[in-house]
Amino acid sequence: MGDFDEGFLVGILVGEGSFGGDGRQPQVTLRMHTDHEALFHWLVERFPKSRLYGPYDQSGRRFYQWMCRGESLREELLPILERRMSPALSARAWDRYQAMRRTYRL
Repeated sequence: MGDFDEGFLVGILVGEGSFGGDGRQPQVTLRMHTDHEALFHWLVERFPKSRLYGPYDQSGRRFYQWMCRGESLREELLPILERRMSPALSARAWDRYQAMRRTYRL
């Protein structure tokens, strides 16, 4: 991935993503309206081991959910986050990212 794509990815995850886990393994999750379908396909193309779920319809809201965990997270996404994430972008996102790293020993 080039610099622009990495920056775009981190911007989307800082603004809309979730850094956490399910208690057994870490995961990065992005949930957005189906209007952003092209973005989800862009993510899957770049992270083919990640998973795209949906579209879902919940209380009149239609959305997709992208999850990156396991091998995809450790080998593909984490190196980008390590290069590009910063507390200067968002203290909240940075704290969640650091908590995920500590909890799951990344």
